Amino acid sequence: MSQALQSNPAVSVVAAEPAWPSWWQVAALGALLIWLYFATLSRLVAQWWHDPDFSHGFFVPLFSAFVIWQERSRLRTLLPRPAWWGLLPLAFGLCVLVVGQLGAELFLSRSSLLIVLAGLIVLFLGANIFRALLFPWAFLLLMIPIPALILGHITFPLQQLTSQVAGTVLPWMGVPVLREGNVIVLPALRLEVAEACSGIRSLMTLTTLAIIYGYLLERRLAMRVLLALAAVPIAVAANSLRIVGTGLLVQYWDPAKAQGFFHEFSGWLIFVVSLIMLYLLHHILRIFWREEGTAA
Repeated sequence: MSQALQSNPAVSVVAAEPAWPSWWQVAALGALLIWLYFATLSRLVAQWWHDPDFSHGFFVPLFSAFVIWQERSRLRTLLPRPAWWGLLPLAFGLCVLVVGQLGAELFLSRSSLLIVLAGLIVLFLGANIFRALLFPWAFLLLMIPIPALILGHITFPLQQLTSQVAGTVLPWMGVPVLREGNVIVLPALRLEVAEACSGIRSLMTLTTLAIIYGYLLERRLAMRVLLALAAVPIAVAANSLRIVGTGLLVQYWDPAKAQGFFHEFSGWLIFVVSLIMLYLLHHILRIFWREEGTAA
């Protein structure tokens, strides 16, 4: 009788240990989220499809899922510790969703999904699991298009900087230039650095790819951060190179060649050049980092 009484506490402790949710619980929560955010997600996917500035959004959730799948062995070693305070971000996210839908503010409605996900993870799995999933969760922010108001404040300085760099480089190559804001006046043609040519499209996509590239090919956190930050100057440099190439084509070949197919094709070409520049920068940083470690 005493042995049975002594063994009962041990049995109760083991039975009280939290476990990972079963597949049907995950499926039920997933179905509930899809029902709740169906309209929001439909508009988001439609914007990815029709807006070239945010077409990279298709790859963001896929990469986050890949990271979680790759870390599945480490995640299984963690003990879930559900916390009731997860209800706070969950309730806040639902309030943000309601406000976003009532005010027709897409950014709020879409951002609320991430807040709700964070609350559900903490509520059913615990803060320790959320910390382990912090990177793939935070990466999902890149799938949400920037609000037009903020995008305008980013695009205009990029237009000015790109046109300024191109207006400085072209005279070095014998091309007379008169720059008026984001308009470059050549002897044969006026080139306007429009929003599409400002670098915002390549900047958003290149930043996403730089983070993916750093995660897959670099283990050091500092190096990953440097590669992500380098996407900004690389995008500006690549689009300035595009404007310079267009100016040289207008001056020394045929102004008509600078429009139409060449203009569209050069956008893809410059994006490829941006990726090459990112790779070269990574290679240079690795050499410098290795030499610095050897010298130390």
